[in-house]
Amino acid sequence: MPKLKAGTVLPTAQDDAAIATGIAADADSRELTHVWDSQAKPAQEALSASVYEALVAMKRPRGRPKAEATKVFTAIRLDADLVGAFKATGKGWQTRVNSALRQYIQEHPLS
Repeated sequence: MPKLKAGTVLPTAQDDAAIATGIAADADSRELTHVWDSQAKPAQEALSASVYEALVAMKRPRGRPKAEATKVFTAIRLDADLVGAFKATGKGWQTRVNSALRQYIQEHPLS
């Protein structure tokens, strides 16, 4: 059984019975069985090609959109008071560190 989040309440046997009774009473709904599951087909096979293509076209990519200019992950060691000062400015502090470093490079060319 997967680990549950704190505060998750599982249905009791009585709850399960009430749910099953509700499913049985609803003519438009049925409990899915292993038999039904074994006969299920992938959407690509069950739908017409045009409907399937339309559904695929509607699908949004998962996650955050890719930025035009991506950043590089790096780990550097900084003084605790320096990090603390930036963190004290609130959300977005890493972006402000990035801006401060960029400003420094512009004001103090490396070559």
